[in-house]
Amino acid sequence: MPRQPRFSLPGYAQHIIQRGNNRQVCFFTRQDYTVYLERLQHYAQQHQVAIHAFVLMTNHVHLLATPQLENSLSLMMQDLGRYYVRYINKSYGRTGTLWEGRYKATLVDNDRYALAVSRYIELNPVRAGMVDHPAAYPWSSYQANALGKTIQLWQPLPAYLVLGETAAQRQQSYRELFSQPFSDKALAEIRLASQGEWVLGSEHFKQQINAQLNVQRSITPSRKQPTYSEPVNEET
Repeated sequence: MPRQPRFSLPGYAQHIIQRGNNRQVCFFTRQDYTVYLERLQHYAQQHQVAIHAFVLMTNHVHLLATPQLENSLSLMMQDLGRYYVRYINKSYGRTGTLWEGRYKATLVDNDRYALAVSRYIELNPVRAGMVDHPAAYPWSSYQANALGKTIQLWQPLPAYLVLGETAAQRQQSYRELFSQPFSDKALAEIRLASQGEWVLGSEHFKQQINAQLNVQRSITPSRKQPTYSEPVNEET
């Protein structure tokens, strides 16, 4: 079966998932996480991709990123994936592939949906039972978004910048988002979009994207998706 074309538009955020082959481990030591993030920063800068959120799990990776050029994202992921496979194979005396096929990418509405995906990404270690709170997980953008830690590869979402007038206010507002439960509908919508690499956003956003794209595939699944309104703290 031929691969479906990806939805790729410069200036629009995308939720990227890359998994280890057969769910095998991709990160073995602290150095592995560090190497991956360093190379992610390098290739993101080289190919003009803004990284807004990330989490490195034991056997997969989530990113929320905005490419500035049409091929920015694919070039970044290709270079990063190849480098990291060579690094792991050399470090651990192994051969063969590391990743499970090509990465998945979902075009995301830059408004509240992008903030919802950012939360979804950073809550992965909590849902996996690895930590009780995202602040306790070191390999996540929560350290920058919520706690103000300097992470060189991180760039704030446009929707993040309107959470407050100062960095401290934005961090506080972002932390408050995590005190609100993530609805089942929100989880279902993000997961469905990720699995099928559909467009994630409002109906207006989907219509807008459909008008801009020239691809021979639907931007949404045939069955009706769940809808939701993700709460955003607008206090500054």
